[in-house]
Amino acid sequence: MAFDMQSSLIGKIEKARRYAGEPERISFSSFTIRFRGENNQHQVSFSEGFWQCSCSFFANRGVCSHTMAMEKVLVGMLPTLPTSE
Repeated sequence: MAFDMQSSLIGKIEKARRYAGEPERISFSSFTIRFRGENNQHQVSFSEGFWQCSCSFFANRGVCSHTMAMEKVLVGMLPTLPTSE
């Protein structure tokens, strides 16, 4: 029985390795992170297709270097929003 459990775990490890090599399988719906900027630490979140950041630039403009960096880091892993035409 111990052999079956080891064999099963080996199969799961191999599957995890394959999944990790296929990042297109992953898409985030919401998360919150701490972002260490040059001057301060900020809280950046993504939910329902929208970004939020605790920095003052984001408060004034609705976009900032922290959210733009996260978009680049997570390229292909964020859901695309429908465009209104």
